[in-house]
Amino acid sequence: MSRIETLDAGASVVTSAEDVVRTFWRLMATNDFASVGQVLADDFFLDWPQSGERIRGAANFAHMNAEYPAHGRWAFRVLRLVASGDQVVTHVAIGDGVQVAEAISFFEVVDGRIARLVEYWPEAYAPPANRAHLVEPLDASFPALPIPEGHEA
Repeated sequence: MSRIETLDAGASVVTSAEDVVRTFWRLMATNDFASVGQVLADDFFLDWPQSGERIRGAANFAHMNAEYPAHGRWAFRVLRLVASGDQVVTHVAIGDGVQVAEAISFFEVVDGRIARLVEYWPEAYAPPANRAHLVEPLDASFPALPIPEGHEA
């Protein structure tokens, strides 16, 4: 689905779900998490299935991000984005200069705003020995962490 915004000059701009999600990540990179509310629907919620948690509303989302323990500004690098209609999936590298993580995020955009977000936060683990004969290690640069200064979303 798309949203049509009316500009001051009376012109209209169509915003795709992909554009909305790219704007989400650009706003996240400002570290002004309250500003992200401009792309979140009034009934927005975020689910974290791994921990069994749901965050409802833009205010709770902003507070959770602002209160998360950090060692500096958060930086975000979109490694992959796939969009189809009102659904967008991103693979994002996230870091604060000390901590690094990856998020796989599933967005549902309704009327030009993010209504639902489901995120998975995978953690690295040692490969099991029983498949060593079938695999090879990934390139050391994958997934491009940590994030260099100035390379934010």
